[in-house]
Amino acid sequence: MPKKPKLLIAISDGEHARIVRPGPSNVLRTERVFNSTAAHERSADLGSDRPGASFHSDASAHHALAPRHDLHDLEKEKFSRFVAEQLNEMSGEEDFDALVLVAPANRLHVLRDALNTVTHAKISGILHKDLVKVPDGELWPHLREWVLPVLHLRQA
Repeated sequence: MPKKPKLLIAISDGEHARIVRPGPSNVLRTERVFNSTAAHERSADLGSDRPGASFHSDASAHHALAPRHDLHDLEKEKFSRFVAEQLNEMSGEEDFDALVLVAPANRLHVLRDALNTVTHAKISGILHKDLVKVPDGELWPHLREWVLPVLHLRQA
């Protein structure tokens, strides 16, 4: 009898993430939730986005030492790497055999790049959408492409 594949769906947007699994009768349920602690902080609370500056004593011109960075964007990247670490850990524990990543395109590349080779090899699907705030009961139309084949194999 073939091994029953375990599907895991990771839904993330850079500030929030959910781990979703299909259950009996194709019902999708959120298993774990992660939230960024810096998601709603003001930029001033995150730090300074101003570059350091230098000037020459015989001139009044200032020269920036580093480019400006959007601190909220840097926090979203950091959170996406955290989510990838969680997925890597779950993969190492053989918590899933197939992985579907769901995230907006600008966040997905960071998440995918931070996965280790074992976890990356388990990716069976990618969806470029922001579904973090979509309730479990409304996820099915977006994810049935990946959920149906796995559940069909479970019944075999």
